[in-house]
Amino acid sequence: MIVVMGATGATGNALLRSLLALGTPVRALTRTPHRPIPGTTGAHQPPVEVQYADATDTHSLRTAFKGASQLFLAMANSPAQVELETRVIDIAAHTGIGHIVKISAPAAEPDSPVAISRGHHAVEEHLRASGLTHTVLRPYAFMQNLLRLAPTVAQGVILGTMGDAPCNYIDCRDIGDVAAAALTRPDIAGGTYALTGPEAVAYPELASRLSTLTGNQIRYVNLTPDELRANLIHHARMPSWLAEHVTEIQQLAIARPETPNTTVTDTLGRLPRTLDAFLHEQQAHFRR
Repeated sequence: MIVVMGATGATGNALLRSLLALGTPVRALTRTPHRPIPGTTGAHQPPVEVQYADATDTHSLRTAFKGASQLFLAMANSPAQVELETRVIDIAAHTGIGHIVKISAPAAEPDSPVAISRGHHAVEEHLRASGLTHTVLRPYAFMQNLLRLAPTVAQGVILGTMGDAPCNYIDCRDIGDVAAAALTRPDIAGGTYALTGPEAVAYPELASRLSTLTGNQIRYVNLTPDELRANLIHHARMPSWLAEHVTEIQQLAIARPETPNTTVTDTLGRLPRTLDAFLHEQQAHFRR
């Protein structure tokens, strides 16, 4: 039995679909079990065990992990992430989980300039110390997060602070497929993998592609880090820690130029999904 935390999130749900396609026994965890989980209903869909669990509720985690052998650990970034994920790891170890696949970050280092990445490093260290078999996935920017740009794209602009630095994008469905491989193939389990799509694309190029796709003129406006942070807080209504995180990862792309790797292809035997294919699929979100 494989337990999937974050089964309603983009990556967790993609993994859930991948495991169902493989016919693997899976238990989907959610804080809202009364709401249908996307991809788990339908006449031709195999049954999915859905169970309530909350990372702040120790009893619910113990119940959810009972009888399972593997755990997929993906949680939304937050100031409490280290506390919550280390608690999950400890409970998993005590309830008989033998293998954890964790979603981390590319710059998960103790001295990373990105605060959230320093947190991921701390969780990775805790996972290593647990003695459990573990696989760490470090995906770059999710293509699905580009949908958050839709409100400003509708106004003809993309705001950022990356200049013309390229950014690695990866489709969450590819992350889900790699995670499924790590959970079902012993030759993949136990490693640490940085995950990218097939190309790194800068914001000016992204604006050009969206202009072609939508038929509207979209331009990239490069802001200072302070300007972007303030815009995200006051106009996008982001909490200050998240605005700081977005600013930090964009500045990191300048300090450490990003290039794609072949991990998805090496693992799955196929090319990763392209940014153009994703944008075309989601073009309705970007049209005015």
